[in-house]
Amino acid sequence: MHRKAKPFLTIFSFFLSMIGCISMIMSISAQAEETQTVQNCAVQNRDCLLSVMILQAANIEKKAWRDQTYREIAKTLAFDGKFDQAVSILDKIETPDTKAMTIRGIGMMLAAHNYDSEELNEKFSTLHSKAKEIEHPASNGIALTYIAMAQAFAKDDEGAWKTCAIMDNVALQNKAYGETAEIQAKRGDFIAAQKSIKNIESLSFRNKAYETISRILSEKELYDDAYSAAKAITNPYKKTQSLQYMLDKQKPRERLQESTLIK
Repeated sequence: MHRKAKPFLTIFSFFLSMIGCISMIMSISAQAEETQTVQNCAVQNRDCLLSVMILQAANIEKKAWRDQTYREIAKTLAFDGKFDQAVSILDKIETPDTKAMTIRGIGMMLAAHNYDSEELNEKFSTLHSKAKEIEHPASNGIALTYIAMAQAFAKDDEGAWKTCAIMDNVALQNKAYGETAEIQAKRGDFIAAQKSIKNIESLSFRNKAYETISRILSEKELYDDAYSAAKAITNPYKKTQSLQYMLDKQKPRERLQESTLIK
């Protein structure tokens, strides 16, 4: 009985070896086909090129470089209107800080599209869920700060204030309100920026925020609003710095010096 089974085992082993060889050939063929696909991407075919980049990113050995590569891919996908694909990239990123930065990048790209308020709420809600998955407390807070900034950038001020309000860390919350105010000031909306700053609990944080947006508004030549922001500062040094900056923007001293030298 044992002797009869031996030829069968030999044939069976040969059969398994053949299956292994076939699998290896199919794998090599698939890799070759993948390489061929890479070579056949048209320069203008962004979907194809991004697919190639995602495949290549998985082969980057250094985690920091791999995560940074995924971050830029996610931002590009979001810019191209492929929000769900961009969000799916987040699961590939291991570094908490880079994941937070990626959430920011995706959120900031939402303003590039004409999403209605319902669509924006849905997408920012998704980003909130992804931020909650970040276990590192500081990175989690940073991710929420970035979401608030992105919401303000997309002119979703109510959403931005709600995002800031749910933050547990008071210092990070103050920073989030300040960063949100900066975005609103860059939009030229002093009223919204002022509302953000009034939510800041720390007086020093509030003074810093008012000084920052006063400078931003001066840069935009919105001098009445810049002056209002400067007047709200209680720190004498920061107040005078803001006023000096406004005066220099209204009538730059450097121009007078340059014209005198030319003469």
